[in-house]
Amino acid sequence: MQVIGAGLAGCEAAWALANRGIPVQLWEMKPHKYSPAHHYPGFAELVCSNSLKASRLESAAGLLKEEMSMLGSLIVDCARQTAVAAGGALAVDREKFSDLVTEKIRSHPMITTGVKEWTEIPQGNVIIATGPLTSQGMSDAIQRLCGSEYLSFFDAAAPIVTFESINQDRVFFAARYGRGEDDYINCPFTREEYEAFYEELISAQSVELKEFEKEHFKVYEGCMPVEVMAKRGMDTLRFGPLKPVGLTDPRTGRRPWAVVQLRRENREGTLYNLVGFQTNLKFPEQKRVFSMIPGLENAVFARYGVMHRNTFLNSPKLLDSRFALRGEERIYFAGQMTGVEGYIESAASGILAGINMANQIQGISPLILPNTTMMGALAAYISDPLVEDFQPMGSNMGILPPLPQRIRDKSQRYLALAQRSVEAMRQTLSENGKEQHQ
Repeated sequence: MQVIGAGLAGCEAAWALANRGIPVQLWEMKPHKYSPAHHYPGFAELVCSNSLKASRLESAAGLLKEEMSMLGSLIVDCARQTAVAAGGALAVDREKFSDLVTEKIRSHPMITTGVKEWTEIPQGNVIIATGPLTSQGMSDAIQRLCGSEYLSFFDAAAPIVTFESINQDRVFFAARYGRGEDDYINCPFTREEYEAFYEELISAQSVELKEFEKEHFKVYEGCMPVEVMAKRGMDTLRFGPLKPVGLTDPRTGRRPWAVVQLRRENREGTLYNLVGFQTNLKFPEQKRVFSMIPGLENAVFARYGVMHRNTFLNSPKLLDSRFALRGEERIYFAGQMTGVEGYIESAASGILAGINMANQIQGISPLILPNTTMMGALAAYISDPLVEDFQPMGSNMGILPPLPQRIRDKSQRYLALAQRSVEAMRQTLSENGKEQHQ
């Protein structure tokens, strides 16, 4: 059994397999070769931040870590052992964390490790967890396997907000020219509101792209950041993604000066994305500026817009909820290349891929978590064949099905969602035989 890539997902997958009696060969190309963002020779290297986000159960990240712990997570255990002071977040000493993960992996009797850059998909059972900066050789191999149209190399995503946080008094549902159903939520600007928004947008602070990302961005057309487009002139957005043509605000009976359209992100209608708002603004700037959009004054961002080098699959067309490749079930994928975004999300996908590959090898029923759990909701999101224009997603309370009862207080509502998730996880593990999954 081969696992390619010793990042967070690959280590979790190897650990899950080995703990179920499956001999694993874990491959990593470091230190033979490093990606442009990696520098440390150890496994599970954290590149962008040393934080694994919030610890409290009523947060999406805290809930996800609790579920991972229930499944015997290596990453969460090592993070807690190497934690540094970070308020309510779980942050780690990067080198100590990597060293501890590496030590545990290399000392496991069922795991052997090797150094190699794979440029072909190996024969036999394999989990591919090569990460968002997959080497060119492996990218080419994945393209040959899946088809070039199913592999993206740049993550240019617009922000996503929760439906319940949208001010319904300031928006209206309508399709442009009345074509089709009223599928879009429209946020109408007056001239004064638009001009104030425009000035803040063009002066907001952006994230500096890394050199290797700049080169790739030059050849990636069609993902121009909204703030860059705006700098071409005051009316550029009004004749582009914010054009009001074909829309009438029912509250005024007139066409707005400009309109931001929100499009449903999931079938449940709990999440909406800002159409045409690919952005490279810093996250606090996105919150500040985009909250100026009428109706989004108190918007809760399920994810912010991102624009960076990121190899990821069109997973809804390729993977099932086990993280197995449809039609080629000896091959599983794990990590950020599956469309889960974030450190712990990547690790969580590795756990599920490892458990389900082990179950497949041993003739045990797969572990399919209900979508009321955070891990189950993420697995469902990346494997839903009805999803169009797929973009990576991190853990957030908006991807969980709503509660049957309405709880107005957000902290109490999130706690109730988390408690429901933990209970659903317990029940699922009990029904499936807990000893099979730890």
